[in-house]
Amino acid sequence: MPSGATYIEAVREALHEELSVDDRVFLMGEDIGTYGGAFKVTDGFRDHFGDDRIIDTPIAEAGIIGAAIGAALTGLRPVVEIQFLDFLSCGFDQLTNFAAKCHYRWGAEIPIVVRGPGGGGVGGGPFHSQSIEMYFIKTPGIKVVAPSTPSDAKILLKAAIRDPNPVLFIEHKALYRQPALRETLPDASVIGQLGRAAIRRPGDDLVIISYGAMVHKCLEAAEALNQDGVGTRVLDLRSLQPLDDEMILAAVKECGKVLIAHEDTRTAGLAGELTSRINENVFEWLDAPVLRVTAADTPVPYNKELEKAFLPQVEDIVKTARELIAY
Repeated sequence: MPSGATYIEAVREALHEELSVDDRVFLMGEDIGTYGGAFKVTDGFRDHFGDDRIIDTPIAEAGIIGAAIGAALTGLRPVVEIQFLDFLSCGFDQLTNFAAKCHYRWGAEIPIVVRGPGGGGVGGGPFHSQSIEMYFIKTPGIKVVAPSTPSDAKILLKAAIRDPNPVLFIEHKALYRQPALRETLPDASVIGQLGRAAIRRPGDDLVIISYGAMVHKCLEAAEALNQDGVGTRVLDLRSLQPLDDEMILAAVKECGKVLIAHEDTRTAGLAGELTSRINENVFEWLDAPVLRVTAADTPVPYNKELEKAFLPQVEDIVKTARELIAY
Protein backbone atom coordinates (compact mmCIF):
# COMPACT_ATOMS: atom_id res chain seq x y z
CA MET A 1 0.00 0.00 0.00
CA PRO A 2 1.35 3.47 -0.88
CA SER A 3 2.43 5.59 2.06
CA GLY A 4 0.98 8.98 2.84
CA ALA A 5 -2.46 10.41 3.52
CA THR A 6 -5.77 9.55 1.92
CA TYR A 7 -8.10 12.17 0.48
CA ILE A 8 -10.29 12.18 3.59
CA GLU A 9 -7.24 12.49 5.84
CA ALA A 10 -6.17 15.50 3.78
CA VAL A 11 -9.53 17.16 4.36
CA ARG A 12 -9.24 16.41 8.10
CA GLU A 13 -5.74 17.86 8.23
CA ALA A 14 -6.78 21.07 6.47
CA LEU A 15 -9.68 21.60 8.84
CA HIS A 16 -7.56 20.83 11.90
CA GLU A 17 -4.81 23.23 10.84
CA GLU A 18 -7.18 26.10 10.08
CA LEU A 19 -9.06 25.63 13.35
CA SER A 20 -5.71 25.67 15.15
CA VAL A 21 -4.37 28.87 13.62
CA ASP A 22 -7.53 31.00 13.42
CA ASP A 23 -9.96 31.30 16.34
CA ARG A 24 -12.60 32.71 13.98
CA VAL A 25 -12.90 29.37 12.18
CA PHE A 26 -15.55 26.97 13.44
CA LEU A 27 -17.39 23.96 12.00
CA MET A 28 -21.10 23.25 11.92
CA GLY A 29 -23.19 20.48 10.41
CA GLU A 30 -25.31 17.41 10.98
CA ASP A 31 -23.71 14.83 13.30
CA ILE A 32 -20.22 16.35 12.99
CA GLY A 33 -19.67 16.64 16.74
CA THR A 34 -20.40 13.63 18.92
CA TYR A 35 -20.62 11.22 15.98
CA GLY A 36 -17.72 12.73 14.03
CA GLY A 37 -19.59 13.14 10.75
CA ALA A 38 -21.24 10.68 8.36
CA PHE A 39 -17.84 9.90 6.83
CA LYS A 40 -15.90 10.54 10.07
CA VAL A 41 -14.14 13.61 8.73
CA THR A 42 -14.43 15.37 12.09
CA ASP A 43 -14.00 12.36 14.36
CA GLY A 44 -12.40 13.55 17.61
CA PHE A 45 -12.60 17.25 16.71
CA ARG A 46 -15.15 18.06 19.38
CA ASP A 47 -12.95 16.66 22.14
CA HIS A 48 -10.03 18.72 20.88
CA PHE A 49 -11.67 22.04 19.98
CA GLY A 50 -14.81 22.06 22.16
CA ASP A 51 -18.56 22.43 21.68
CA ASP A 52 -18.41 26.08 20.68
CA ARG A 53 -16.26 25.37 17.59
CA ILE A 54 -17.58 21.97 16.49
CA ILE A 55 -21.33 22.44 16.43
CA ASP A 56 -23.94 19.77 15.79
CA THR A 57 -26.97 21.14 13.97
CA PRO A 58 -30.51 19.99 13.23
CA ILE A 59 -31.24 18.41 9.84
CA ALA A 60 -32.12 21.77 8.32
CA GLU A 61 -29.79 22.88 5.55
CA ALA A 62 -31.43 26.28 5.08
CA GLY A 63 -31.05 26.95 8.81
CA ILE A 64 -27.44 25.76 8.87
CA ILE A 65 -26.38 27.99 5.98
CA GLY A 66 -28.45 30.90 7.29
CA ALA A 67 -26.75 30.64 10.68
CA ALA A 68 -23.35 30.45 8.97
CA ILE A 69 -24.11 33.62 7.00
CA GLY A 70 -25.06 35.42 10.20
CA ALA A 71 -21.87 34.28 11.90
CA ALA A 72 -19.79 35.38 8.90
CA LEU A 73 -21.35 38.85 9.03
CA THR A 74 -20.09 39.17 12.61
CA GLY A 75 -16.51 38.39 11.53
CA LEU A 76 -16.35 34.61 12.03
CA ARG A 77 -15.37 32.02 9.40
CA PRO A 78 -17.85 29.15 9.42
CA VAL A 79 -17.19 25.88 7.61
CA VAL A 80 -20.47 24.08 6.97
CA GLU A 81 -20.60 20.35 6.32
CA ILE A 82 -23.57 19.16 4.27
CA GLN A 83 -23.82 15.45 4.97
CA PHE A 84 -24.48 14.69 1.29
CA LEU A 85 -24.27 17.60 -1.15
CA ASP A 86 -27.47 16.43 -2.86
CA PHE A 87 -29.33 18.03 0.07
CA LEU A 88 -27.73 21.39 -0.51
CA SER A 89 -30.88 22.03 -2.58
CA CYS A 90 -32.65 22.51 0.76
CA GLY A 91 -30.35 25.47 1.48
CA PHE A 92 -30.30 26.77 -2.09
CA ASP A 93 -32.04 30.06 -1.36
CA GLN A 94 -29.74 31.02 1.50
CA LEU A 95 -26.60 30.28 -0.51
CA THR A 96 -27.53 31.61 -3.94
CA ASN A 97 -30.03 34.35 -3.12
CA PHE A 98 -28.30 35.78 -0.08
CA ALA A 99 -24.70 34.70 0.57
CA ALA A 100 -23.67 35.00 -3.08
CA LYS A 101 -25.10 38.52 -3.40
CA CYS A 102 -23.95 40.27 -0.23
CA HIS A 103 -20.72 41.55 -1.74
CA TYR A 104 -22.61 43.00 -4.71
CA ARG A 105 -25.46 44.47 -2.62
CA TRP A 106 -23.50 46.36 0.01
CA GLY A 107 -19.88 45.21 -0.04
CA ALA A 108 -20.25 42.73 2.82
CA GLU A 109 -17.90 39.78 3.04
CA ILE A 110 -19.43 36.33 3.63
CA PRO A 111 -16.40 34.09 4.32
CA ILE A 112 -18.22 30.77 4.51
CA VAL A 113 -17.21 27.39 3.11
CA VAL A 114 -19.91 24.85 2.32
CA ARG A 115 -18.26 21.45 1.96
CA GLY A 116 -19.27 17.81 1.73
CA PRO A 117 -19.35 14.66 -0.39
CA GLY A 118 -20.65 14.69 -3.94
CA GLY A 119 -20.62 12.35 -6.91
CA GLY A 120 -21.48 8.72 -7.53
CA GLY A 121 -19.88 5.37 -8.16
CA VAL A 122 -20.57 3.95 -4.70
CA GLY A 123 -24.13 2.66 -5.10
CA GLY A 124 -25.70 5.56 -3.22
CA GLY A 125 -28.61 6.00 -5.61
CA PRO A 126 -30.40 9.13 -6.87
CA PHE A 127 -30.49 11.05 -3.57
CA HIS A 128 -26.88 10.53 -2.42
CA SER A 129 -24.83 10.51 -5.65
CA GLN A 130 -25.60 13.62 -7.65
CA SER A 131 -23.20 16.05 -9.29
CA ILE A 132 -24.62 19.37 -8.08
CA GLU A 133 -21.92 21.74 -9.30
CA MET A 134 -23.74 23.42 -12.19
CA TYR A 135 -26.49 24.86 -9.98
CA PHE A 136 -23.83 26.93 -8.27
CA ILE A 137 -21.27 27.48 -11.05
CA LYS A 138 -23.83 29.69 -12.78
CA THR A 139 -24.44 31.76 -9.63
CA PRO A 140 -22.22 34.86 -9.56
CA GLY A 141 -20.59 35.31 -6.17
CA ILE A 142 -19.87 31.66 -5.34
CA LYS A 143 -16.55 29.95 -6.04
CA VAL A 144 -16.74 26.20 -6.74
CA VAL A 145 -13.82 23.83 -6.12
CA ALA A 146 -13.55 20.10 -6.91
CA PRO A 147 -10.11 18.66 -6.08
CA SER A 148 -9.02 15.27 -7.39
CA THR A 149 -6.02 14.53 -5.17
CA PRO A 150 -5.30 14.54 -1.42
CA SER A 151 -2.72 17.32 -1.71
CA ASP A 152 -5.14 19.55 -3.58
CA ALA A 153 -7.93 18.69 -1.16
CA LYS A 154 -5.76 20.01 1.64
CA ILE A 155 -4.28 23.16 0.15
CA LEU A 156 -7.44 24.22 -1.69
CA LEU A 157 -9.64 23.72 1.37
CA LYS A 158 -7.26 25.93 3.33
CA ALA A 159 -7.51 28.54 0.55
CA ALA A 160 -11.30 28.27 0.58
CA ILE A 161 -11.46 28.86 4.34
CA ARG A 162 -9.30 31.97 3.98
CA ASP A 163 -11.32 33.35 1.05
CA PRO A 164 -13.47 36.38 1.93
CA ASN A 165 -16.55 35.14 0.10
CA PRO A 166 -18.63 31.93 -0.29
CA VAL A 167 -16.90 28.79 -1.54
CA LEU A 168 -18.59 25.48 -2.37
CA PHE A 169 -16.04 22.72 -1.81
CA ILE A 170 -16.97 19.42 -3.46
CA GLU A 171 -15.25 16.31 -2.10
CA HIS A 172 -15.87 13.25 -4.26
CA LYS A 173 -16.92 10.48 -1.89
CA ALA A 174 -15.43 7.74 -4.11
CA LEU A 175 -12.00 9.31 -3.52
CA TYR A 176 -12.22 9.56 0.26
CA ARG A 177 -10.47 6.33 1.17
CA GLN A 178 -8.84 5.25 -2.09
CA PRO A 179 -5.51 3.71 -0.98
CA ALA A 180 -3.93 4.23 -4.41
CA LEU A 181 -4.32 8.01 -4.04
CA ARG A 182 -2.27 8.31 -0.84
CA GLU A 183 0.17 11.22 -0.94
CA THR A 184 2.61 13.01 1.29
CA LEU A 185 0.76 16.22 2.08
CA PRO A 186 2.21 19.73 1.90
CA ASP A 187 3.01 21.28 5.24
CA ALA A 188 0.71 23.72 7.03
CA SER A 189 2.27 26.80 5.43
CA VAL A 190 1.23 25.82 1.89
CA ILE A 191 -2.01 27.46 0.76
CA GLY A 192 -3.51 26.69 -2.64
CA GLN A 193 -4.75 29.19 -5.19
CA LEU A 194 -8.37 29.05 -6.29
CA GLY A 195 -8.96 29.45 -10.01
CA ARG A 196 -5.91 27.54 -11.21
CA ALA A 197 -5.94 24.28 -13.17
CA ALA A 198 -3.15 21.65 -13.20
CA ILE A 199 -1.62 19.44 -15.86
CA ARG A 200 -1.72 15.85 -14.55
CA ARG A 201 -0.08 14.29 -17.61
CA PRO A 202 1.80 15.94 -20.49
CA GLY A 203 0.99 15.35 -24.15
CA ASP A 204 0.54 17.29 -27.39
CA ASP A 205 -1.77 15.15 -29.59
CA LEU A 206 -4.94 15.51 -27.54
CA VAL A 207 -6.03 17.20 -24.34
CA ILE A 208 -8.63 15.67 -22.04
CA ILE A 209 -10.17 18.19 -19.64
CA SER A 210 -11.83 16.95 -16.47
CA TYR A 211 -12.19 17.39 -12.70
CA GLY A 212 -12.84 15.44 -9.52
CA ALA A 213 -12.85 11.64 -9.57
CA MET A 214 -13.14 11.57 -13.37
CA VAL A 215 -9.56 12.84 -13.63
CA HIS A 216 -8.31 9.42 -12.58
CA LYS A 217 -10.34 7.65 -15.27
CA CYS A 218 -8.92 10.12 -17.76
CA LEU A 219 -5.40 9.26 -16.64
CA GLU A 220 -6.14 5.56 -17.15
CA ALA A 221 -7.50 6.35 -20.60
CA ALA A 222 -4.40 8.41 -21.41
CA GLU A 223 -2.21 5.44 -20.51
CA ALA A 224 -4.22 3.22 -22.86
CA LEU A 225 -3.94 5.82 -25.63
CA ASN A 226 -0.20 5.94 -25.05
CA GLN A 227 -0.10 2.34 -26.27
CA ASP A 228 -1.46 3.70 -29.57
CA GLY A 229 1.33 6.24 -29.69
CA VAL A 230 -1.02 9.12 -28.76
CA GLY A 231 0.43 11.76 -26.46
CA THR A 232 -2.53 12.70 -24.26
CA ARG A 233 -2.48 15.68 -21.97
CA VAL A 234 -4.79 15.48 -18.94
CA LEU A 235 -5.90 18.84 -17.59
CA ASP A 236 -7.45 18.86 -14.11
CA LEU A 237 -9.62 21.96 -13.70
CA ARG A 238 -9.57 21.82 -9.87
CA SER A 239 -11.49 25.12 -9.74
CA LEU A 240 -14.81 25.13 -11.61
CA GLN A 241 -15.69 28.73 -10.79
CA PRO A 242 -13.62 30.63 -11.67
CA LEU A 243 -12.18 28.57 -14.51
CA ASP A 244 -8.53 28.82 -15.50
CA ASP A 245 -9.19 30.11 -19.01
CA GLU A 246 -5.52 30.84 -19.63
CA MET A 247 -4.42 27.23 -19.09
CA ILE A 248 -7.45 25.76 -20.86
CA LEU A 249 -7.01 27.86 -24.00
CA ALA A 250 -3.25 27.31 -24.05
CA ALA A 251 -3.81 23.54 -23.95
CA VAL A 252 -6.21 23.78 -26.90
CA LYS A 253 -3.69 25.76 -28.93
CA GLU A 254 -0.92 23.28 -28.17
CA CYS A 255 -2.92 20.08 -28.74
CA GLY A 256 -5.56 20.97 -31.34
CA LYS A 257 -7.97 18.23 -30.28
CA VAL A 258 -10.09 18.43 -27.15
CA LEU A 259 -12.13 15.92 -25.19
CA ILE A 260 -14.06 16.98 -22.09
CA ALA A 261 -15.09 14.31 -19.59
CA HIS A 262 -17.21 14.76 -16.49
CA GLU A 263 -19.47 12.74 -14.22
CA ASP A 264 -22.28 15.28 -14.40
CA THR A 265 -25.12 14.78 -16.86
CA ARG A 266 -24.73 15.85 -20.49
CA THR A 267 -27.34 18.58 -20.84
CA ALA A 268 -26.15 21.87 -19.32
CA GLY A 269 -23.03 20.21 -17.89
CA LEU A 270 -19.76 22.10 -17.65
CA ALA A 271 -18.58 20.58 -20.95
CA GLY A 272 -21.03 22.80 -22.82
CA GLU A 273 -19.66 25.98 -21.21
CA LEU A 274 -16.07 24.90 -21.85
CA THR A 275 -16.85 24.13 -25.49
CA SER A 276 -18.37 27.58 -25.97
CA ARG A 277 -15.32 29.30 -24.49
CA ILE A 278 -13.01 27.26 -26.71
CA ASN A 279 -15.06 28.01 -29.83
CA GLU A 280 -15.23 31.72 -29.04
CA ASN A 281 -11.53 32.16 -28.31
CA VAL A 282 -9.40 29.54 -30.08
CA PHE A 283 -11.60 28.03 -32.78
CA GLU A 284 -8.93 28.46 -35.45
CA TRP A 285 -6.54 26.20 -33.49
CA LEU A 286 -8.97 23.26 -33.41
CA ASP A 287 -8.24 20.28 -35.67
CA ALA A 288 -11.53 18.56 -34.84
CA PRO A 289 -14.83 19.29 -33.07
CA VAL A 290 -14.69 19.41 -29.29
CA LEU A 291 -16.18 16.14 -28.02
CA ARG A 292 -17.53 15.26 -24.58
CA VAL A 293 -18.00 12.13 -22.50
CA THR A 294 -20.57 12.55 -19.74
CA ALA A 295 -23.20 10.76 -17.69
CA ALA A 296 -26.62 10.12 -19.16
CA ASP A 297 -29.48 12.58 -18.66
CA THR A 298 -31.17 10.48 -15.98
CA PRO A 299 -31.14 10.30 -12.19
CA VAL A 300 -28.30 8.21 -10.75
CA PRO A 301 -29.41 4.54 -10.57
CA TYR A 302 -29.20 2.52 -7.34
CA ASN A 303 -28.23 -0.73 -9.08
CA LYS A 304 -24.46 -1.01 -9.34
CA GLU A 305 -24.48 -2.27 -12.94
CA LEU A 306 -26.92 0.44 -14.02
CA GLU A 307 -24.83 3.05 -12.24
CA LYS A 308 -21.78 1.81 -14.10
CA ALA A 309 -23.65 2.20 -17.37
CA PHE A 310 -24.80 5.67 -16.32
CA LEU A 311 -21.33 6.95 -15.45
CA PRO A 312 -18.56 7.48 -18.02
CA GLN A 313 -16.01 4.66 -17.90
CA VAL A 314 -12.39 4.48 -19.06
CA GLU A 315 -13.38 2.60 -22.20
CA ASP A 316 -15.87 5.36 -23.12
CA ILE A 317 -13.13 7.97 -22.86
CA VAL A 318 -10.71 5.87 -24.91
CA LYS A 319 -13.31 5.21 -27.62
CA THR A 320 -14.18 8.89 -28.01
CA ALA A 321 -10.53 9.92 -27.91
CA ARG A 322 -9.75 7.51 -30.74
CA GLU A 323 -12.55 9.06 -32.79
CA LEU A 324 -10.96 12.46 -32.26
CA ILE A 325 -7.50 11.25 -33.22
CA ALA A 326 -8.88 9.66 -36.39
CA TYR A 327 -10.86 12.76 -37.39
